[in-house]
Amino acid sequence: MKKFLTTAALGLIAAPAFAAEEGPFVSLRNAEFVVGVAFVVFLGVLVYAGVPKMLGKMLDDRAESIRKSLDEARALREEAKALLASYEAKSREVSAQADRIVAQAREEAQMAAGQARADLAKAIERRLTAASEKIASAEAAAIRSVRIEAVSVAVSVAGEILAKQVTAASAKASIDDAIEKVAARLH
Repeated sequence: MKKFLTTAALGLIAAPAFAAEEGPFVSLRNAEFVVGVAFVVFLGVLVYAGVPKMLGKMLDDRAESIRKSLDEARALREEAKALLASYEAKSREVSAQADRIVAQAREEAQMAAGQARADLAKAIERRLTAASEKIASAEAAAIRSVRIEAVSVAVSVAGEILAKQVTAASAKASIDDAIEKVAARLH
């Protein structure tokens, strides 16, 4: 059967060379009829050779490969979405952690500033106390110095007054009286 179809096809293929003349429609001499028959035979050869099955198989294989590619693309898309969500969650976590670190640093800075203020207040208080003590000491020293100077001036003035008022007899009597008082206290 294959040989018959091949021979018929070859005969019909060569027939258009004879179909150039005018004549009845169903005649090998009519070009349109020969082309129509040749086309039908060509389609028959294609069907007999299994070309539609091969085309269908090729299209099915292509559709299957496209389906696989689409499934793979969906899987990759889902994986990318999951990865993106993971990175966004990590980004939010890192941002929150950075905010906590900044807040903690501010709190520590405020605590350090408060401690520095307290230390400064204590240092100022110590210096004020030390200055007050120095002032009191200087006042006491000045008072002592003034007293000593006053006593010294008073003694010298009293000495001068006594030197002018005392005579030799009254001086001897005062000395004797002072010796008696000392002797009485010692015994």
